[in-house]
Amino acid sequence: MKIRLGVVGARDSIGIVRKVVKEFHEIIMLPFPYDSMEEVLDIIPKNRLQVDQWFFAGQAPYHLAVDHQVIRAEEGSYAPLNSSSIYKTLLQAQLQENRIFHSISLDTFQGTESELRAELPSMELHTFPYSGYIPVEEIVKFHLELFEQGKVEVVITCIKRVDNILKDMGIPCYRVAPDENSIRLIIQYLKQRGVSQWYRKAQIAITGIEVLPSTVDEQFSYKVKYRELELKRLLLEYAESVNGSFVEMGDSRYFIYATRGEVELQLKENSLFTLINQVDLRSRFAIKIGVGYGITSLESEQNTRLAIQYARSKQAGSIITVDENKKVSEIEQQEYEISYDGRSLFEEWGNQLKEANISSATLNRIHSLALHYRKMDITSNELATWMNSTDRNARRILMELESAGLVEIKGEEQSGQRGRPRKVYRLGFLENEKSFENTNW
Repeated sequence: MKIRLGVVGARDSIGIVRKVVKEFHEIIMLPFPYDSMEEVLDIIPKNRLQVDQWFFAGQAPYHLAVDHQVIRAEEGSYAPLNSSSIYKTLLQAQLQENRIFHSISLDTFQGTESELRAELPSMELHTFPYSGYIPVEEIVKFHLELFEQGKVEVVITCIKRVDNILKDMGIPCYRVAPDENSIRLIIQYLKQRGVSQWYRKAQIAITGIEVLPSTVDEQFSYKVKYRELELKRLLLEYAESVNGSFVEMGDSRYFIYATRGEVELQLKENSLFTLINQVDLRSRFAIKIGVGYGITSLESEQNTRLAIQYARSKQAGSIITVDENKKVSEIEQQEYEISYDGRSLFEEWGNQLKEANISSATLNRIHSLALHYRKMDITSNELATWMNSTDRNARRILMELESAGLVEIKGEEQSGQRGRPRKVYRLGFLENEKSFENTNW
């Protein structure tokens, strides 16, 4: 198992991280350089499925992403700057300017000012520490005012854009780069977190569905039985979509056993909320849904029953999850789907899609699910499972894509049954994806 590490930062910072990543054979580095820090808000959503953990070149881009909720805090980290990085940059500045500086201004440093003053007792320091993210303009203003007032001789900054702006103004400015040892420690931490994330996806997940008592006092009738059959049909379709098994528990309860990765994928796609709406519309039953996660099936079942208890007291349309730590979460319908920008895919492969008579939405879904499952080579049977369709329809899609040059036959696979072996197709439109470069999943 290899962890896909997305590295976000200025190009020179990414070069330092790349050098350290070479020491970790379990990590595939996916570089995402930017010119302006605000590009982070576009980079991460567009590449979310390719990355297991994010490494940021500094605290500012990390907190910018977290504050705007494009990632959760546990999905990434950054290497904090330490005093040794400051001393190294200051020495470089003095050697390059061929003079000894007696006053400097410094931003971003997370250590204490007293720590620096103890190491540099004869130097006048003007620091601008901050936590989280603040606009670059404020940092530039801090340094500029001090320099114009003659209070500092040189600027030491940790932000590439600040460095560029001040240098364009003719102000002597030097940028602090993260220390390799700090980078190494954070990468080790992110690697362990990435491995835990994949084991977490393999946890047992049980989706519990409880049918609420009907508001209409109905006696036994064929109509009620037809409604119950429609309900079971919808639940079976959902069980198939998560590659799970369906169990009727009695007392109007149903359990669907699957893995956490499959269930969380469906939650991101709002499939459970769609299920609630479809059940209400087609069978006229109201349902409550609780999802339990656990290391064992017993723990998962106990957490599922607990989740259903919580769900009873919540408003209609809410889904309750309980994890292995008994953490209870209430999930509301999300506004985004786990997919790539279908428009960009259509622009790149538009002519081939027209020839193949395949919609951009279909290619978009295959694209996203291939990244989710880390699969570049698939059979029609696997595609049918992904698309929740028949094997015949999946073969048709692959044949159409092959005729358009978007996939190619790479070999055959025995099905374990009589008959012809299945063809294995290589998804050619994924070959330029960073997460598949030089990698054989």
